[in-house]
Amino acid sequence: MAVWDDVVGQDRVTEHLAAAAREADAIVSADRALDAAAPGEAAAPERTGASRMTHAWLFTGPPGSGRSTAARAFAAALQCVSPDRALGGVPGCGFCDGCHTTLVGTHADVEIVRTDLLSIGVKETRDLVRRASLSPAGGRWQVIVLEDADRLTEGAGNVLLKAVEEPAPRTVWLLCAPSIEDVLPTIRSRCRQLTLRTPPVDAVADVLMRRDGIEPQAAAAAARATQGHIGRARRLATDERARARRSAVLKLPLRVDDIGGCLKAAQELIDAAGEDAKQVAEEVDTKETEELRAALGAAAGTGGRLPRGTAGAMKELQDKQKRRSTRTQRDSLDLALVDLTGFYRDVLALQMGASVQLANEEVRDSVQRIAQTSTAARTLRRIEAIIACRGALDRNVAPLLAVEAMTAALRAG
Repeated sequence: MAVWDDVVGQDRVTEHLAAAAREADAIVSADRALDAAAPGEAAAPERTGASRMTHAWLFTGPPGSGRSTAARAFAAALQCVSPDRALGGVPGCGFCDGCHTTLVGTHADVEIVRTDLLSIGVKETRDLVRRASLSPAGGRWQVIVLEDADRLTEGAGNVLLKAVEEPAPRTVWLLCAPSIEDVLPTIRSRCRQLTLRTPPVDAVADVLMRRDGIEPQAAAAAARATQGHIGRARRLATDERARARRSAVLKLPLRVDDIGGCLKAAQELIDAAGEDAKQVAEEVDTKETEELRAALGAAAGTGGRLPRGTAGAMKELQDKQKRRSTRTQRDSLDLALVDLTGFYRDVLALQMGASVQLANEEVRDSVQRIAQTSTAARTLRRIEAIIACRGALDRNVAPLLAVEAMTAALRAG
């Protein structure tokens, strides 16, 4: 299976990346031939025309469009050592050592950076820049995939800018962000920009069946419910708890008939998000803490004394875990708000007589009830209230206050 098979519904982008990977392979081959040539022999012929390969790329697109998947596929194609095995000789066969190790995250020359924190700071970015200045161990390309480029702080962005302005000869930066506005203008102006679109629902269902072995009916339902968001569709199709959480969220519009119902519904959304953060902490934090204690030489057993001078390292880990918990809670809450927006989108579709398939077909009765007892104008105001709540959370408004304000606005319409 070629690495491009996982880039769903992005034919134009895939074609562009495949052409760049083919040219990148030609650059490597020409450089190796030049290195092997005897002194006095002619150099490799100079390339003409516009170059399809460049040192910095920016992948943008809505959530779930597959930005990071496309970036990883391109990284694998750049490291492919057996392009003849792919259809038409395009690098990215998916079987060779270069492709396989890149996709599983163990290739020595590919650094895939994703964060579970709220931001990426200067220190982490400087480490990446130092890594990017190294020559590739495998002789092909040093590739840095930054999946959350929109989370760079201003200082981190300035550090990255210097590396993008003056790249090492064989270094390629692959940056991913929801939109070009999420990246500093000075950085995006030095990147080749590729815009991905939301994949068609049928294409998402197909990849769930083909790659994850999901039953056709369940795959179609998950793809339709998430409106083409690949990652959320996979989670919804494979995680019973995710389906239960979504079902609870879709009942909320029928529970905000009075102020008491509004406040209770808001508290339940916050509690559910907190439970997600707690579960992540239970799965990850304990393991991280024990591994660090062992590395620092702490006394055996829970609560064993740490060696002198190591308390700072433990405090740094605890701060990181606290920031990750905040991010997890915020992401879980945002996911619930996205599902709620989808519900009112279906309500609006019925009110306007639009000939589109409902995303939430399983709760059609509830959607019809809200549609019949309201107006399109009130539905739009409710959608605006959800968007305003998401904006308030981005500005670090207290989550409970933001959600309570939203549920009150949903009641008022």
